[in-house]
Amino acid sequence: MKAGELILDSDPEYPRLYEALLRGMRITGELNSSYRTPAEVRAALSELTGQQLDDSVWVVPPFHTDFGQFIRFGRGVFVNNGCTFMDRGGITLEEGVFIGPNVNLITENHAEEPELRHNVYGRPILIRRNAWIGACSVVLPGVTIGENAIVGAGSVVTHDVPADTIVAGNPARVIRPIRK
Repeated sequence: MKAGELILDSDPEYPRLYEALLRGMRITGELNSSYRTPAEVRAALSELTGQQLDDSVWVVPPFHTDFGQFIRFGRGVFVNNGCTFMDRGGITLEEGVFIGPNVNLITENHAEEPELRHNVYGRPILIRRNAWIGACSVVLPGVTIGENAIVGAGSVVTHDVPADTIVAGNPARVIRPIRK
């Protein structure tokens, strides 16, 4: 999956992927079923990702993912409520990243050919240090958000975002550099 190849549901290994998807849904279902302390949320996300999350990571449920094993959280990451991370292509949030409420990070896409469209492939999303993704934004497969960049609320990010810039819109476009 992380290699970006089309994953066919006819692949002999597909049942293993299906089991991993069910595992991710189980863990996030349990996470979202009632109140959890920040430490309990980190513990659930550590189980989901296979990564020990730093105590400085704060994720506010509900949190949704279809897989979970390819998400990486850096120190000081904050993810607000209602976010969806479709991570089969890989999602990396470097140190100090802020994610607003109801943000969707989508690493998966489908083939254009109608006969293959029910199969998926992934492209990684990388969000560099101290970037901020505004509420209700969507980041699409293969995008890198540069260090310190800001994505305005409600944006659809289809291409890489340069460091130290503000982007907004659909599709997101550079608005201006960040004043330092």
